[in-house]
Amino acid sequence: MTDDPILSPDPPEWDFKDRDIAILCELSNDPQLSSRELTDVLEAEYGIDVSHVTVSESIRRMRDEGVFREAIIPNEEYYIFALFEFKFNTENFADGWRDAMEYIESDKHTLFFFLSDGEYQWKTVMMFRTRQQVSKWIHEFYKEHGAVISNLRNSAVHNVLKFRTDPEIYEDLRPDGDGE
Repeated sequence: MTDDPILSPDPPEWDFKDRDIAILCELSNDPQLSSRELTDVLEAEYGIDVSHVTVSESIRRMRDEGVFREAIIPNEEYYIFALFEFKFNTENFADGWRDAMEYIESDKHTLFFFLSDGEYQWKTVMMFRTRQQVSKWIHEFYKEHGAVISNLRNSAVHNVLKFRTDPEIYEDLRPDGDGE
């Protein structure tokens, strides 16, 4: 088990207070809010009266526990985003899957890497400056790990229309949240 909450296989253990949910909602609206500004918003919008030290401590503890993750995402005007989907060659999978997975996970182009069900079980969103870099990456990946992969589908991501968390999603964390 890892000490890094992002890489931990265990879900965060957190008892959400109204204050925590309000903090997450407001940080989703504006991640740049200072703890002092957030303290003012909590009182004005939610009727929650706490000190900025308490707010800062709550944010730090939620971050450390892995309740939320932070990432710096470059503007899509600077990069080509691509979705890669990997289908396995089951004959060679046992011998090379770990190296292939670590190659993808540690690559500088990888923004988001996840496992899914279906025929293409590894998926990743990657960022490249040029289409030539995309082609070169695929070529190099097949040279190094082609025995593990039966097929690699790639799709260019055009016109990113939404890339943010809606604050309302955190309302589902309340014990009476309906999940819709």
